[in-house]
Amino acid sequence: MAYTGEVEVGGPPDVHELTDLIITKAAVGPMDNNAYVLRCRATDEQLLIDAAAEPHTLLEVIGADGIGAVVTTHRHRDHWQALAEVVAATGARTYAGRLDAPALPVPTDVPVDDGDTISFGRIRLTARHLVGHTPGSIVLVYDDPHGHPHVFTGDCLFPGGVGNTHDDPAAFTSLLTGVTAKLFDVLPDESWVYPGHGRDTTLGDERPHLAEWRERGW
Repeated sequence: MAYTGEVEVGGPPDVHELTDLIITKAAVGPMDNNAYVLRCRATDEQLLIDAAAEPHTLLEVIGADGIGAVVTTHRHRDHWQALAEVVAATGARTYAGRLDAPALPVPTDVPVDDGDTISFGRIRLTARHLVGHTPGSIVLVYDDPHGHPHVFTGDCLFPGGVGNTHDDPAAFTSLLTGVTAKLFDVLPDESWVYPGHGRDTTLGDERPHLAEWRERGW
């Protein structure tokens, strides 16, 4: 079946099969978070983005091959509730944005800065640091050599707007400016967006609304 990105807590994951990479998206409770298991086709090495909750569910999606790394997109608790259990079960190396890493419940092996590369197997992800939702949020960009980019945005970008900036105008301006400069200004419309909650989107679907978001202030 074709990938839709439509998942729900308690339901099956959805799988997006690319030429070099397999992306498995699962929803976990209690806050309907998305977690993503990425598998390099060439080596079968895996990486998890956001050990959000339900460690048993995530470990089932990960499977017997385990994971070599887990990346936490930002410090908010709903994105790391299963982190300690998943790391204990897999021995995975931990990555997180440098400014958010101290708030996580397990030590971060590799603090991540803007432009850093996270590699597993033959896959390379580029981290972009965005300030506004939290001080140290990161998004991850996979520039597919056989197609368009794929972007894992945590809580920085969703269908319909940027992430929650808690009615702070400076934080909102920072986040929208960062998303515009580091994603919309440099990536094509076809770029697929995998957010931390809810359904997927593309940069092309969201690009026409940037001015509207700035005007409304959220």
